[in-house]
Amino acid sequence: MNQRIVILGSGESGFGAAYLAKAKGYSVFVSDFGQIATHYKNLLEENQIEYEEKQHTLPRILQSDLIIKSPGIPENSSIIKEIRKIDIPIVSEIEFAYRYIQGKIIGITGSNGKTTTTSLIYHIFKSEGMSVALVGNIGHSLAYQIATDPKDFYILELSSFQLDDIVEFRCDIAILLNISEDHLDRYDYKMENYIRSKFNIIKNKQDQDLFIYNADDEHIVEFINKNSLNLNNALAFTISEDTTKAGYFQKQELKINTPNHLNLFSMNQDELVIKGKHNVYNSLASGIAARCSGIKDSTIRESFMTFRNMPHRMELVQSIHGVKYINDSKATNVNSAWYALESVTGPVIWIAGGIDKGNQYDILKPLVKEKVKAMICLGKDNIKLNQEFNEIVDVIVNVQSMKDAVKIAYKMAQKGDSVLLSPACSSFDLFQNYEDRGQQFIDMVRNL
Repeated sequence: MNQRIVILGSGESGFGAAYLAKAKGYSVFVSDFGQIATHYKNLLEENQIEYEEKQHTLPRILQSDLIIKSPGIPENSSIIKEIRKIDIPIVSEIEFAYRYIQGKIIGITGSNGKTTTTSLIYHIFKSEGMSVALVGNIGHSLAYQIATDPKDFYILELSSFQLDDIVEFRCDIAILLNISEDHLDRYDYKMENYIRSKFNIIKNKQDQDLFIYNADDEHIVEFINKNSLNLNNALAFTISEDTTKAGYFQKQELKINTPNHLNLFSMNQDELVIKGKHNVYNSLASGIAARCSGIKDSTIRESFMTFRNMPHRMELVQSIHGVKYINDSKATNVNSAWYALESVTGPVIWIAGGIDKGNQYDILKPLVKEKVKAMICLGKDNIKLNQEFNEIVDVIVNVQSMKDAVKIAYKMAQKGDSVLLSPACSSFDLFQNYEDRGQQFIDMVRNL
């Protein structure tokens, strides 16, 4: 083949793209401006894939026929600007992987709830005995899964960054859960740019493809009303009693009424193993997708009752002296933190902070005023959090380590309280990622 592919970035997505490209006969070179994690470096060497780290060798990169870009590299980075000057095609890993896919894709995006919904759909399909893989932001990359263990169905969690560099990629079932302010630093601080990025999930939609969306989300509804979109085979869900929707909520019951089903799926909210209003949305979206894929109602019902959420997502770590310690480290934006605070009962000691991505905290203030007895700001720069909440929270403490955060929370907490790690910010100022942040919280709590 002799076609040269350069992959920028060497994480899960980058290695997966490199592995698939080599398997398909391309000449592959991986370039990472940072240090490559030992795990991925070992994998690259084991598979005899050339790489460089801590630099981008521009002449070699500019000799490639195709660039596969890591989702974490912004469009305005110097290396991307140089590539754009000479019009070398740049695609995302999911776009490259899509060229070799034979199964069906169920793609899930949204500012919040992606991981839970993706995992729940996977759990339903797995429970039905389907040939299915969990891929994208969780599990393996789509490219690596296709190269090593192809399946009939790929349940794919999609970020806006991944959707930015697609050309032909499309989902057989596309799910748009919600849109709220997040990652605006990557979108010139313009909400409309971020919204359009999310809607790329149906950029290449064909008439037979299913689009499932949240009819309660103002940004989604407004974008649909203002733009000419392919809404053939589109199904909406709501937590109102709007019986015209494919999924709705009536008298504490989830109702799913999908085309080609004579019967109505109905299930009491109390039977759901995952709690909170946000998880009603996630369950409705998951149930519609599963039903439209031919999954039996009995499997959907059982799966709703047996599903275990992903780590770092409203995870009860331990109860100590009547105090609950809850790890929601995956809450990297304001809306995720809102859902967490909304779900917790009783007084809250809230651990928040990290890298602010242009956050607007106003939507949190009523809940914080109602529930938060003390706030622990965990980050290198806590000025904005202090300014936003000092008038509504009596006690605010600033720390720069998880050890100090947990120790102070333990001293403050009384029986009936909840200590909630739900940062509303990215983790990279003090931690490797949100998993590292959450694991440190777990370790410190278990050492109390």
